[in-house]
Amino acid sequence: MILVTGGAGFIGGNFVLDWLANPDAEGIVNLDKLTYAGNLATLSSLEKDSRHVFVHGDIGDKELVTKLLKQYQPRAIVNFAAESHVDRSIHGPAEFVQTNIVGTFNLLECAREYWNGLDAAAKELFRFHHVSTDEVYGSLSATDPAFTETNSYEPNSPYSASKAASDHLVRAWFHTYGFPVVTTNCSNNYGPYHFPEKLIPLVILNALNGKPLPIYGDGQQVRDWLYVGDHCSAIREVLAEGKLGETYNIGGWNEKANIDVVKTICSILDDLKPRVDGKSYVEQITFVKDRPGHDRRYAIDASKVERELGWRPAETFDTGIRKTVQWYLDNPTWIEGVVSGSYRDWLNKQYN
Repeated sequence: MILVTGGAGFIGGNFVLDWLANPDAEGIVNLDKLTYAGNLATLSSLEKDSRHVFVHGDIGDKELVTKLLKQYQPRAIVNFAAESHVDRSIHGPAEFVQTNIVGTFNLLECAREYWNGLDAAAKELFRFHHVSTDEVYGSLSATDPAFTETNSYEPNSPYSASKAASDHLVRAWFHTYGFPVVTTNCSNNYGPYHFPEKLIPLVILNALNGKPLPIYGDGQQVRDWLYVGDHCSAIREVLAEGKLGETYNIGGWNEKANIDVVKTICSILDDLKPRVDGKSYVEQITFVKDRPGHDRRYAIDASKVERELGWRPAETFDTGIRKTVQWYLDNPTWIEGVVSGSYRDWLNKQYN
């Protein structure tokens, strides 16, 4: 049994589905607070799967976390639980401090107490896998080399600062207490079940609904794009084979400017679901005022995880983005559940 936190969110939900797609996989206790981005519809296919135990709760709830560890005796924890949207962190940083810093601290302390009580064999087996972001490294110029695991931390938003703090806590628990941790810092994920406030799902749904496709500033901000299924496979590999106390950067080797990502999505939609007026979706692109402190470029050098653990992404951006657009076209029920709720309210505030 493993404990997954934030397992009803985008990356966590995909990880749970990916893990349990193997009929021989051990079970998962899935702890999620079900904030706006948590969606149980993502996990609907597991409704009758006895290997999946969902618990509605907060990683900051010490009593609950302690109870779950005692009851289910997991041999590993994979921590996805986080507030993760930069725009929201700018307008309301307190929740990011509470979940990403205080919540991670509580999870670490509960897990350390549990680990201390295990017998020698179980202690040797146990792992705490902390999932983080490349945004902790700050911003790159167009000519800077990609982030490696030895880059200094230079976070520029309340979100990235809170994730950097959580990374430091995880590192300190290893060096101070010998607590068995591994950390992964990933680039921008995309794929199925993505809450549509992030660029790719937002553009897909706005395009299909005839709404503007908002591009911050000049649209030349560059990101490395990682298909979520590849991220899940990397986490499995690091959890199984990663060296204790180490950090591994997980990237897709796919640097793209935001405007090019949006134009690619428009081109795919023009092919798969043309507008009724025959025009291209690119006509819906709208440039909007840049957000404060917008990092210009992120890029991940994922050489270490390939060199040491043999992992490399299976998807190119071209294959992954087409799969993603097709998934949104094929899953109107999931989309309607999101659009009719918090996404609709958020979208109305932002663009109407």
